[in-house]
Amino acid sequence: MEAVTGKVQYRVIYADTDQMGVVYYGNYGKLYEIGRTEMIRGMGFPYKELEKSGVMMPVYSVESKYLNVITYDELITIETIVRELPTAKIKFQNRIFNEDGTLAHEATVVLVFMDTHTKKLVRAPEGLLKLFK
Repeated sequence: MEAVTGKVQYRVIYADTDQMGVVYYGNYGKLYEIGRTEMIRGMGFPYKELEKSGVMMPVYSVESKYLNVITYDELITIETIVRELPTAKIKFQNRIFNEDGTLAHEATVVLVFMDTHTKKLVRAPEGLLKLFK
């Protein structure tokens, strides 16, 4: 599979920051979610449709590296990359860039596909797999 990449810009608001005016570490999960939901939406398969089909995607693991600070009112770029075809899980790599293009943050987020009713793991939906192929 060829890597699939999505990019979205986001303006940092006060609610994202701590008392020092930098993005609070606990808010990075929201940035990852913005990146992956907009990537999949851009591919033509919004999360809402995934959930309507009876599949949800809970987070399994997160690994992150804080390289530079991101501050209030910066227009950041969230880049999301999928390099491997999803199976029962999908691995998203995130890179977040400051307004000046400096790499500020890196993360790997793994989600699993789960049946909304049985709460058991399932394989990635065929419609989503087709988009990644």
